[in-house]
Amino acid sequence: MTRIIGAVATAIVAATLGSSAAAGDKQDAGAILDKGIKALGGADKLGAVKAVTWKAKGKIYLGGNENDVTSQVTIQGLDRVRNEFEVDVGGNKIMGVTVVSGAKGWRKFADNNMELDEAAVANEKRNIYLQMAPLTLVPLKGKGFKFEAAGQEQVGGKAALALKATGPDGKSFTIYFDKENGLPVKVAAKVIGFMGGEFAQETTYGNYKEFGGIKKAMKIDCKRDGENFMALEITEFRVLDKVDAKMFAAPE
Repeated sequence: MTRIIGAVATAIVAATLGSSAAAGDKQDAGAILDKGIKALGGADKLGAVKAVTWKAKGKIYLGGNENDVTSQVTIQGLDRVRNEFEVDVGGNKIMGVTVVSGAKGWRKFADNNMELDEAAVANEKRNIYLQMAPLTLVPLKGKGFKFEAAGQEQVGGKAALALKATGPDGKSFTIYFDKENGLPVKVAAKVIGFMGGEFAQETTYGNYKEFGGIKKAMKIDCKRDGENFMALEITEFRVLDKVDAKMFAAPE
């Protein structure tokens, strides 16, 4: 059960640059990123986003079995998140909450609460920027991030241009943009699961919808080590002007 709960928690938080780049790729990398920002709504609108929240429903695949899952995620900046989920495993509903607030973090399952250690908090913060990077792209222009052009490949049968990025934690990931329209279509990264295992994760994005001038992918599919892991449909998305501090308090 602990393994199942851990996989669910990691999946939900895991469902989707200080302008420096390799000298030879700087112009191309910057052009790719700028086109992506324009496609999502433009620098002014995306730069004004301080916090977001969304609800989702879909499937999570555990031990080869397909299970129903619902979730609600609220993110502020790159260091605060609250993720609540409910998954139906063989008729048993499991509920949980993961919260990160700055240097602190907590998880709650049923009546069991635990505080996250430093490594776990760092891992959750990586999950935050792996989600926010394709959502607004603005983090890629922020302090501590680096990026460079990384070629081209097919994503969903269409040409996609890649940027290899390095986050503030020194870990890399690759974000792919539809060559024609500039929208983010995939993020590939090594991620750490709840039980400490490392996975090659690929998250694809599609079915974009506009909210107040900002485009958001409403369909998110995730694979780990080439196997189906999660498939979500976003049912509600909002940009928030502010978030009550209680949202990021330790679960009661």
